[in-house]
Amino acid sequence: MAVRERGNGPPDVPTLISRSARRTRRAARRIGALVQAPLTIALKGDLGSGKTVFVQGLAAGLGVPAAFRVTSPTYTLVNEYPGRCVLYHVDLYRLAYPVDLAELGLEDTTGREGVVAVEWADRMDAAELAPSLEVCFKTVAETERRIQFSGCSRQLADLIRGVIKQIEEQQWG
Repeated sequence: MAVRERGNGPPDVPTLISRSARRTRRAARRIGALVQAPLTIALKGDLGSGKTVFVQGLAAGLGVPAAFRVTSPTYTLVNEYPGRCVLYHVDLYRLAYPVDLAELGLEDTTGREGVVAVEWADRMDAAELAPSLEVCFKTVAETERRIQFSGCSRQLADLIRGVIKQIEEQQWG
């Protein structure tokens, strides 16, 4: 993985280059271990770009027990997982049009003392979702992804930069 802060997006946007699902999962796990609730994460990217892999790592970092298999809730829309704070994993893939939280019955998940990770967040009005963090996944090559973190506080951006720096320095495999 490499840190790219300039040339791959707007300045000051922490960007992670991941060359494997394992690395994406490990980085997300570290982020999950450090973040505080409430937090809403908007996950955007093409099919197969790493959104669910990221949520799996996030879940591990939030202390979701290994007995829970974190999968994309494509047909149920929301999966809830226990941990040091509750993880609500939302998947809007099957929705063909923008919807609001009330239509989905999700208004109770945002603003709670938990982490809400929304895959395919671009299928929902961003103002209504009010994400604390936006994570955009771009497939660069078959096994390489560019993951950009934006829309977050300076404190959260610094936390993510620190994780990316650790990954670079420790050569996480």
